[in-house]
Amino acid sequence: MLDYIRIACAVPPVRVGDVTKNVEDICARIAEADEQGVDLVTFPELALTGYTCADLFFQDTLLNACKTGLRQIGRCSAEHPRVMIVVGIPVVVQGQMYNCGAVLSAGKLHGVVPKTYLPNYNEFYERRWFSSSEDLQLKQIDSADVGLEESYVVPIGRDVLFRMGDGTMLGVEICEDLWTPMPPSTMLAINGAEVIVNLSASNEIVGKRSYRRQLVEHQSSILNCIYAYVSAGCTESTQDLVFSGHGIIAENGFVLAENRDQIATDYMMTCDADLGCIRSARRKNKSVRDATSFYGKMEPMRTVNCGCDSLRSDGTLYHLEKLPFVPSTRADRLDRCMSVFNIQVAGLVQRLRLIGAKAVIGISGGLDSTLALLVAVEAMRQLGRPVSDVHGITMPCFGTTDRTYNNSWKLMQTLGITAREISIKAAVTQHFKDIGHDPDCFDATYENAQARERTQILMDYSGEVGGIVIGTGDLSELALGWCTYNGDHMSMYGVNASIPKTLIRWMIDAISEAPQFAASREVLQDILDTPISPELLPPDEKGQIAQYTEDLVGPYALHDFFLYYMVRYSYAPAKIYTLACRAFKDDFDSTTIKKWMKAFYRRFFTQQFKRSCMPDGVKIGNISLSPRGDWRMPSDASGRIWLDEIEKL
Repeated sequence: MLDYIRIACAVPPVRVGDVTKNVEDICARIAEADEQGVDLVTFPELALTGYTCADLFFQDTLLNACKTGLRQIGRCSAEHPRVMIVVGIPVVVQGQMYNCGAVLSAGKLHGVVPKTYLPNYNEFYERRWFSSSEDLQLKQIDSADVGLEESYVVPIGRDVLFRMGDGTMLGVEICEDLWTPMPPSTMLAINGAEVIVNLSASNEIVGKRSYRRQLVEHQSSILNCIYAYVSAGCTESTQDLVFSGHGIIAENGFVLAENRDQIATDYMMTCDADLGCIRSARRKNKSVRDATSFYGKMEPMRTVNCGCDSLRSDGTLYHLEKLPFVPSTRADRLDRCMSVFNIQVAGLVQRLRLIGAKAVIGISGGLDSTLALLVAVEAMRQLGRPVSDVHGITMPCFGTTDRTYNNSWKLMQTLGITAREISIKAAVTQHFKDIGHDPDCFDATYENAQARERTQILMDYSGEVGGIVIGTGDLSELALGWCTYNGDHMSMYGVNASIPKTLIRWMIDAISEAPQFAASREVLQDILDTPISPELLPPDEKGQIAQYTEDLVGPYALHDFFLYYMVRYSYAPAKIYTLACRAFKDDFDSTTIKKWMKAFYRRFFTQQFKRSCMPDGVKIGNISLSPRGDWRMPSDASGRIWLDEIEKL
């Protein structure tokens, strides 16, 4: 259900030419991997012999030792049957030697993958010893010919895929293969490989470590795969070369794990990777699948069923952010927030430039309207127009507190925009009389009437001044339908429509540090400290906010977490619940998480009709609920099976 795989990159202290010692170290790492619940462990290129054996590769003694060594590794794998092993070894086929990755589990050799691209430039001289997979004439070999005790047919070639437990597909490539315009992993991935391992022996020079990382990140990104890269350690260093033991595990363009030491050996790096993320990305990204129409015809793949047990990983070694929309470090947050702000501004600049309109915004003293106002002011500056072309209107009513009212005015005044106050108390009171509503009945009608009156004023005022209404509603509110239909739900352009509530606080905090907003910094900080509230119910006896949004709809931290994993990765409620319980273990108990998860799914399904006719709004990140782009859902779809799954949690 969780769809995690635990991968280990093992770099033993290889002694060049000492196969006996190297096999002992490899087997020790396999046993350690089993103890840690690893599903897949991969070793460096030519780990049995050492990559730098040079002309020793021609020696029968070395090659015979490799056969004995592979037999021992086979026995070791039988003792640790739940670990899939990929190890580097030279293999002789029809008188030619190949630099290979051998794939084993449960005492059986499942296949052998030869290296395709052999570097023969600068410090590399591989063609002296090895042949490319292109030269291979056979499709299979006998296991006994490479040292296994039992004789059976073993597939060999770069066109072999390995089906692990739970149907997970594994592909193998070796070192230089990745550094080429057409890596074998491209063929492997478009034919179904979800996990790619690269057995490498890459020597270290200045700048090469970062370049390797970029290659791995890039390949895992364009192939929507998990990519585990492991290189020979520093005990391979000899003569002119130094090896660094670089290990990287990446998932869909992001590095999950990387060894810290610049020069390393004798370590095993273990982490969990999320197959669910990969599978979701591939279902949505048709470009990887479409590539099979061309590349898939060039080289059909063979699939080996490895007969493995189901994967063991429970995902506990997977790094999990409780606020997935918010970068964890301050530097990254500032960079992200200002990048988002610039995208918002660019979108609004284009809209205002084309229609030549002014910007009209309802100012409540809350987070959303504050961010929208800052975007509008910056857009006018970039257009070279006076900020007075931004019209802010504060519209106090029954629930408005002194704090938010005063902050609304301070913000508008310090920004220098055109500011107006239009009280809606009399208009709403008259409306209650017109429809026969009891003003002491604080129900949905009481609240929605205020929201719709404010929207009517903004729309009509826009007509008066030649402006458009800038929407303030955010992504979290759209997901929950926490907006009044044809009230704050409506605008001519929504600048916050793709920004979740958990990020908006950080957005305002970051923007407040920009020099052009220095005069507003103090009031912006007070707005950040104000509780989130629609202010539609009367204040308490002390004049303080009595209506807290998160008491009514639930914690936005949870809702944004649910939204992120439901929409971006299409995870089932059971997986999202498990992840939420881990991420928020210090904040909420499981009962509370389940309660608000149920509320999220119920609202998400029943409120789609609001999203189906939402205004234009600038897309910011990977998640958007616009019916014209990222999220297309029938308004009358049933959420029953999702809610039924939650009930069983």
